[in-house]
Amino acid sequence: QVQLVESGGGLVQPGESLRLSCAASGFDLHYWNIGWFRQAPGKKREAVSCISGSDGNTYYAHSVKGRFTISSDNAKSTAYLQMNNLQLEDTAVYYCATTPLGSWLPTQVDEYDTWGRGTQVTVSS
Repeated sequence: QVQLVESGGGLVQPGESLRLSCAASGFDLHYWNIGWFRQAPGKKREAVSCISGSDGNTYYAHSVKGRFTISSDNAKSTAYLQMNNLQLEDTAVYYCATTPLGSWLPTQVDEYDTWGRGTQVTVSS
């Protein structure tokens, strides 16, 4: 059974950092894509960053480029999202999701099959 469990969220001040983890079970990350998404209150879920398990190809939303880094440790079956210089607008529930490898790196919510329950990230002064 494919499962994802996020951790690492919390309350931080603007400019601080957090690292989110996504522990995967029931599948081999080498053959799957991992995406990090977020949903703020009253807003649609949006893609933050995605990574291919096979070649490490990555995608970043414009709003996080240069501040967030996605990575995957296939041996540990865990994906990470390092978030630096967090801003108020980064406040959201962050989800990781997965889908099998295909011809391209998917970046849309509806392209991902399995989702974790999410972890809250709150940036507040």
